[in-house]
Amino acid sequence: MSIFDLTGAVALVTGAQGGIGSATVRALAQAGARVIATDMADEAQVAGADGYRRLDVTDEAAWADLAAHIDDRYGRLDIVVNNAGISVTNSIAGTPLAEFRKCFAINVEGVFLGTKAMEPLLARSGADRQGGSSIVNLSSVGGLRGAPFMSAYCASKGAVKLFTKSTALEYAALKLPIRANSVHPGGIDTNMMDTIYARYVETGLFADEATARATVSAGHAIGRMGTADEIAGGIVYLCSPAASFVTGSELVIDGGMTAK
Repeated sequence: MSIFDLTGAVALVTGAQGGIGSATVRALAQAGARVIATDMADEAQVAGADGYRRLDVTDEAAWADLAAHIDDRYGRLDIVVNNAGISVTNSIAGTPLAEFRKCFAINVEGVFLGTKAMEPLLARSGADRQGGSSIVNLSSVGGLRGAPFMSAYCASKGAVKLFTKSTALEYAALKLPIRANSVHPGGIDTNMMDTIYARYVETGLFADEATARATVSAGHAIGRMGTADEIAGGIVYLCSPAASFVTGSELVIDGGMTAK
């Protein structure tokens, strides 16, 4: 059996219709897990998913309902990937308070609520699984360093990083069999990045989207943008027995961007 094998595991992925989310669903399923995909659409087909549920990650009652559904249908939960998130690309002066709060509600409170709601299931399932259960929270290189016109996003992703570390230490102190780690992608070729390029042009940071893309790409030592599948591979690792000694860590998958 491969040390990356997830046969028998049940996984939950939020934001599953996005680029990284959908790639993660496929990768976890290919490793053998049964994957529950969630997003904001009422109904959706996500390749590789064992089931789909609509979920507003800012709604605590919705999280409770989802936990009850997973317990009733699967009887366990081994993996939670808190991937749902939004970007805000705006000047500090030009960012409405409501927009700043929405960014934190989805990117940070969603991670907190998911962790809180799924803790009992993860603790129960982790007791009979090598390395225990696994929480993977999507942060960003923006959670490690700042960026112009990205203050709300970077602040929220920095919060995810430290929330994840605190989660890992708390569960270790409580002797709960749950590991928690964050993933920090660099520039990934997704629809979210296309939106960011467009906003960079609108803010005047770049003359056009082609220049924005070329500049961001050149910021990676490897000389290109990453793919969603490359992030999903790292997530599978953190969820697998191969990472049984990994908790409270930051997995940076950024093509060398932060090495500069």
